[in-house]
Parts: sequence; structure tokens; C-alpha cells
Amino acid sequence: MDEMKAAMKAKDTVALEALRAVKSALLLAKTEKGGAKGLTEAEEIALVQKQVKQRKESAEIYQKQGREDLAGPELAQAAILERFLPEQLSESEMEAEVAAAIDQLDAAGMQDMGKVMGVVTQKLAGRADGKTLAAMVRKQLAAQG
Repeated sequence: MDEMKAAMKAKDTVALEALRAVKSALLLAKTEKGGAKGLTEAEEIALVQKQVKQRKESAEIYQKQGREDLAGPELAQAAILERFLPEQLSESEMEAEVAAAIDQLDAAGMQDMGKVMGVVTQKLAGRADGKTLAAMVRKQLAAQG
């Protein structure tokens, strides 16, 4: 709410639009779950991640269509929302976590990808992009198998 007030005072329409969308999504999620308990921090992080992902995907589509005028605001909103997420891991940190999960599960090849992804995504929830993680798991399992 404080960020929304600051965006209103600064007349930052991009930030305001992004923050209102998150607030709306949070309220909707709370009412869907029954409202009384509210959302856990992990659920809130997942919701913000979803909002960031949607904006990045929209921007990608706009860029493919040559619509930089529409892609710019989407990317700006994504950057604003990313401030509310936990610090993202570097690629080397993600690779180390993937390797550790593969060792822990004694994964032998691609048939174990689901198990490895389950462990890695749970451990790194909110701190790593699922698409990037899947690519890393696939690459490391392929190298073993």
C-alpha cells in the first residue's frame, strides 16, 4: 500500500498499474480461499511471480510483433513487481542446487526429471525461474544418461 501511495504521489502510472494488478490478484486469491485465513507468504510470492511472468510473456509477444510501444510498459511493470520477490539466485547457484538434488536423489537420467524438479522447485521456491531450472535439470540429467 505504501508503494501504491508513493506511485500515486509521483504520478508513476506504470508502477501504479502494476501494483494495483497485484493488489487485485491478492484480494481475489484471498476471497477464493475463503478469506478468513488469508494467504501464506509462499502463496503471495507465487502470485507475484505469476504476475511478473505474465508481463514478460506479454512483452515477448509484443516484441515479436514489432510493438515496442506496448512491450516497454510490460517490462517496466515486471521490473517493478520483481522488487517484491526474494533475491533471485545466480545461474551458478542454481546449477549447484540442481547438482545437489540429482546427487541426493541418485538420479540416473531423464526418467528422474520429475523427481528432481519436485525437490529443486520446492527448495528454491520464489528464488529461481521454473523455466530456467527445468532447462538446467534437463541438461545435467542428459549429461549423466
